[in-house]
Amino acid sequence: MKRIQPTRRQFLAGSAALGAASFAGLKPAFANVDWKKYAGTTLEVNLIKSPRGDILQKYQKEFEELTGIKVNSEQTPEQQQRQKAVIELTSGKPSFDVIHISYHVQKRQFEKGGWLADLTPFLKDPSLTEPSLVESDFAEAGLAFAKDKNGRFGGLPFSVDYWILYWNKELFAAKGIEYPKSFDELVSAAEKLTDASKGTYGFVARGMKNANTPVWASLMLGYGKSAIDDGNLQTDTPEAIQAATLYQRLMTKSAPPGVTGFNWAECQSSFLQGKVAMWLDGIGFAPPLENPEKSRVVGKVGYGVMPKGPAVQAAPTFGDGIGVTEGSSKKEAAYLYCQWAISKEMGARLLQTGSGVPFRNSILNDPEVRKGVTMPSEWVDVLTASAKVSQLCLPVIVPVTEFRDVMGVGLTNLLGGADPATEMKRATEEFRPILARSEGK
Repeated sequence: MKRIQPTRRQFLAGSAALGAASFAGLKPAFANVDWKKYAGTTLEVNLIKSPRGDILQKYQKEFEELTGIKVNSEQTPEQQQRQKAVIELTSGKPSFDVIHISYHVQKRQFEKGGWLADLTPFLKDPSLTEPSLVESDFAEAGLAFAKDKNGRFGGLPFSVDYWILYWNKELFAAKGIEYPKSFDELVSAAEKLTDASKGTYGFVARGMKNANTPVWASLMLGYGKSAIDDGNLQTDTPEAIQAATLYQRLMTKSAPPGVTGFNWAECQSSFLQGKVAMWLDGIGFAPPLENPEKSRVVGKVGYGVMPKGPAVQAAPTFGDGIGVTEGSSKKEAAYLYCQWAISKEMGARLLQTGSGVPFRNSILNDPEVRKGVTMPSEWVDVLTASAKVSQLCLPVIVPVTEFRDVMGVGLTNLLGGADPATEMKRATEEFRPILARSEGK
């Protein structure tokens, strides 16, 4: 189906003028809101460097023309962005009005600090919120991330990120290997597909300290354990140690040299070159793999649901949000930006380019939106299948960064040959008092 792009004039005129020219089959309901109310305002927007941030910046001019609001946006790599956020938000006078949030890392920290404005009253205001933006349109995981225990919205759910297994069909076919359905098959395939003499490796994932913790936590879900259960650390249990042992084996026997320095970008780069058979990471990192200007594996990429562990099949789940800082003096204008960021139009672009997965059911379930998806149909199938076995990967606690750091050191040590049980027990004992202090115990 040919997609018809609206002209800017049509876009600004609202749903009545768009008719058949609606973007990706969606008719903007923007005309119901007084979008020009804060014309002349300038907003500072703090984004995480990611495909989601790229989409927001790419179409920023549309928001500016729709509202008359000037936007200064900046993308920063996630770890630096988190550090900057804490420093500025703690001061009470952040330099930004809007912030892109990694819920899986920042949720409890932001709630405890009172750093985000309550968007609940804005959501109920028809002069600020278009009618289709209702709570029931958000997926359950999105609401769990965005709302605090009192039901207050400290941000809007933006994009869910399921971790999947990217695989190189050409490398698999050359060895006559099938896609792994279990952890045992994953290990077997990774080792059979590794040939260091040819510079070909069976598996890659994040090896860098802190970034590596979600990889291990993802494997741990397959053993039927989360890192923290009812406030109690599970990171030195037999299951956690088994997951660490599996991580060590995959990353030492089947991964490229230098993997201890790999974050997602280095993993993606190695997979793009066609020298790695499998890569475990977020579904939102897919677009460059199908871009002939960046990828040597166009048309060869398989998209697979996380293989089943010894106990359960679980798709590790993470999520982004976008919110207004409590310290902003331009909260209503900033809310309009957040609303635009998660609008049906922007959500369709996110999904159709493979840059992310909106939390809004009305976007995911729209057949016209699905027709416009530029990623292979297998990518959409994996998204749907992952949603059915979705489990939150990282613990929802205040010191998530410390958790990732402490566990990450242990995992990095494993790549140097350390004993998994010793490292997991040591890291657990080191983190235990940090968790207790954060919970006021």
